Amino acid sequence: MPALPEGTPVPDDGSLPGWVRPSPSAPDGAGRPFGVYVHVPFCSVRCGYCDFNTYTASELGGGANQAAYATTALREVDLAARVLDGAGLGSRPVSTVFFGGGTPTMLPAADLARILRGVDEAWGLADGAEVTTEANPDSVTPASLRLLADAGFTRVSFGMQSAVPHVLATLERTHDPRRVPDVVTWARDAGLDVSLDLIYGTPGESLEDWQTSLEAVLATGVDHVSAYALVVEPGTKMHAQVRRGELALPDEDDQAAKYELADDLLTGAGLGWYEVSNWARGPEHACRHNLAYWRGDDWWGIGPGAHSYVAAPSSVEPAETHAGVRWWNVKHPRRYAALLESGASPGAGRELLTPAEAQLERVLLGVRVREGLEVAALDPSRRAAVAGLVARGLLDGVAAVRGRVVLTRRGRLLADSVVRELTP
Repeated sequence: MPALPEGTPVPDDGSLPGWVRPSPSAPDGAGRPFGVYVHVPFCSVRCGYCDFNTYTASELGGGANQAAYATTALREVDLAARVLDGAGLGSRPVSTVFFGGGTPTMLPAADLARILRGVDEAWGLADGAEVTTEANPDSVTPASLRLLADAGFTRVSFGMQSAVPHVLATLERTHDPRRVPDVVTWARDAGLDVSLDLIYGTPGESLEDWQTSLEAVLATGVDHVSAYALVVEPGTKMHAQVRRGELALPDEDDQAAKYELADDLLTGAGLGWYEVSNWARGPEHACRHNLAYWRGDDWWGIGPGAHSYVAAPSSVEPAETHAGVRWWNVKHPRRYAALLESGASPGAGRELLTPAEAQLERVLLGVRVREGLEVAALDPSRRAAVAGLVARGLLDGVAAVRGRVVLTRRGRLLADSVVRELTP
């Protein structure tokens, strides 16, 4: 969705539009689930396929102090607490916290624990809150994982990507794949739930290579697996390599075959899909933070380049104008730190969503999860398309009869096409 023109700034104090404030006639805003995302923008090396807002020490240069990052992030936690309190949304405990990056575990575990403690002090963690950090297999130790667990972390998501050395080399990943079973054991011994993240469709990866990676994951016995198709974004090193003919991307049939193999092996091992790219051994192992995004809950993103979202109460007036507000922070860590140190919001811009835009996002995200969404949630002009999608094997017919839009496996492979047919 396009952002509003650059002339739509975030106020210096970060304040939200007045219409997000819950009223006695619309208490849903104050009761809606609330999550916190913490972006840690540091990596030891930049992988050739990565277009995330991350930086190595050589890229940052002076003025962006990794050692001071926890203090900087906590300044935004304080700002967020003031802004949400001023909007009447400050009393909600945090349901989920997710540390992403970058490589969050490049920070000392004590710093991650300190940031989490600040989140807890600002809003409180809900009973049973899920707290996740991403990590590279070469960025943790048994001691650091125990410290995280003792601090209140409940999950760790390791960026495994592949078990095949030549695939990891193409991706420019630095860890030894033989280390993965060890870090899974260390995390479990610390009491953490564990996810392994995979990428398929790397140039030069065969179907046999992909099967080797899947079998290596299953051998660890983890309860959650994410498997994402490689997308080569413009501006990345890998994109330049492809453009020059140095690397050849697989075709769509190869990607589909790898997705189907993943689904077969993971499902056969007892991990069911709950979102197009995610499988879990049971609902208790699904990533609740990511589900909150797909269900349209509120969240505040801490860190350079992080995005945030707050929905409007259901009775906001005028209803045809406002459905929610999304904003994002400046990207560079130096500018981010300088703004917060001066007492200003690090927000770079924001967009005010109309009901039509929010409805489009609801469909776009809702169809990706196993529970799907209600046919009644579709625009009336698109409900008739459901029957055709069922006939083509893209939507589950039994679910459709029961009034829900649920993707079949073939539909998962063509999810973007399904969304286009279900939206005006």
